[in-house]
Amino acid sequence: MSHNFRDQESGSNRSQGGAATDEKRLRLFVFVLIIALTPACGGKKRVRAPAPVPQQRVEIGIASWYGHPYHGRRASNGEVYDMEKYTAAHRTLPFGTRVRVRNLGNAKIVEVRIIDRGPFVDGRIVDLSRAAARAIDMLGPGTAKVRLEVLASPSTGAPDNYAVQVGAFQNRSNAERLRGAMAQAYGTASLVERPGNPRLWRVLVGREGSETDADALARRIRSENGNSVSATFVVRLDQSD
Repeated sequence: MSHNFRDQESGSNRSQGGAATDEKRLRLFVFVLIIALTPACGGKKRVRAPAPVPQQRVEIGIASWYGHPYHGRRASNGEVYDMEKYTAAHRTLPFGTRVRVRNLGNAKIVEVRIIDRGPFVDGRIVDLSRAAARAIDMLGPGTAKVRLEVLASPSTGAPDNYAVQVGAFQNRSNAERLRGAMAQAYGTASLVERPGNPRLWRVLVGREGSETDADALARRIRSENGNSVSATFVVRLDQSD
């Protein structure tokens, strides 16, 4: 009887010891799993932000073109304007933006790079080089209704700022008088020289952080000044402005 008791006691101890061993193994497994899933000490789990999706911009309006006397002179971005290259002027798109221009009259397409500012004529949205205008058969007519689509726009890293152009003058004194009046009425106004023959002095009002705010300022200027200012245009302020 005593022998059987010892055997039962011994078997019971072995059973308890096996259960304890299994529990230790389970704890060790859980500990190792936690360590494997935990970032290294002092480090933060880096979550990669999704790449920004470029916004498609499409405009429909009138295109014009320009050649002499601007051929061989500095464009607004500083490079020499060559009317036989596929470039264009736009009032608000960043320099280096690539756009596709479709002549809606004949469906011909040309791709150009924005290097200049303009056109400063009401109703027009882009000023093409002579080569670009030739590619879509608008040299003769001089203008055409087009569809402009932004293909790629560089990220400059600088904040976007916009102003309202209220006039352009060959006589700097006239431009200064208008600038002074606009500064008194709206707080901020400046002169920007446009080289050429003749040279022009552009009067720019405001410094807005978005085209929407600049549009609102343009409407205010038009409503408060009527015919005392020429056509008003929203323009991008470049680093040199």
